[in-house]
Amino acid sequence: MKLTKHEHACVVAEKDGTSIVIDPGSFSQNAAEIIAGGDVILITHEHFDHVNVDAINGALADRPDLKVYAPESLRKLFGDHTGQFNPVTAGDQLELGAFDVTVHGWQHAVIHLAIPVVANVGYLLDGTVYHPGDAYFVPEVPVTTLLLPTSGPWMRVGEAIDYVRAVQPEQTVQIHEALLSDIGLGLAGNLLGQNGPTGTSFTQVPVGQSLTV
Repeated sequence: MKLTKHEHACVVAEKDGTSIVIDPGSFSQNAAEIIAGGDVILITHEHFDHVNVDAINGALADRPDLKVYAPESLRKLFGDHTGQFNPVTAGDQLELGAFDVTVHGWQHAVIHLAIPVVANVGYLLDGTVYHPGDAYFVPEVPVTTLLLPTSGPWMRVGEAIDYVRAVQPEQTVQIHEALLSDIGLGLAGNLLGQNGPTGTSFTQVPVGQSLTV
């Protein structure tokens, strides 16, 4: 499987002619171009850094065969394309082209008691690569490659360390890092990498570059 890292939480997975775009958010200025190359869009939750509403609605209008999978709460964002919207919830199993995808978790991590908690799901691709969205939900199945959020108003680095230790993947790949400075990126690499408390291989992929897992 080929993974291409885009801005923040957006990742594109490709295998055997199928391309899945996960969380094309508003931090990606070229979101429309990213989506144009995908066969399916998966969205973890409704926050703007994970869903570029204008770009996705534009693609749905241009491509009637394009499908979006997301929590039911996102249906309102795609009201003109209800036939292309597919609600998902924890426990769902999807066959999307060459990929088998399972859905895990149900809500976003708590930011503050004064801020409502929204629905959030994670997606496990082919039983190996897991994108958790904005939650440190631990799937009840093995994960080989964990896409690991490392910045955001809802998290601490210590929580990221504990999450990796709970999931026990073979490797982690950094996502959700847009709020980090160069110093913060270096700190994340030191604390979350193999020589830190996780003891797990940690990869920071530059935007636009790919790796094979």
